[in-house]
Amino acid sequence: MADVNRGARPLSPHLQIYRMPLAAITSILNRITGVGLLLGALLSVWWLVGAASGPEYFAFVDGIVTSFIGDLIMFCSVWALWYHALAGVRHLVWDAGYCLEVEMADKLAYGIIGGSVLLTLITAIAV
Repeated sequence: MADVNRGARPLSPHLQIYRMPLAAITSILNRITGVGLLLGALLSVWWLVGAASGPEYFAFVDGIVTSFIGDLIMFCSVWALWYHALAGVRHLVWDAGYCLEVEMADKLAYGIIGGSVLLTLITAIAV
């Protein structure tokens, strides 16, 4: 059967017009950081395997892990770990039915971003 009201229905917002809510962006970033944590975990496991393999191989792996790129990957992994942990707590709060209003969800999103940066800097200074 033909749809006679085809012209009367509203169109979906176009990607160039639609702006994703901050809570949605941070929720997607939570999933991305969860996957991204794998890189830091693999680097750590490679370092441990290098330590178990002997002094020559460990020196090679340790040189890579402690290089600028290795330090950058580990620093970003620390941020991703803090971000993922804080966002996970936010999802638990949401699952319990709290803080679902738009204003409160935005406050939580800003809190997660700021908290993860602050905790990362504290961790980097402490270590």
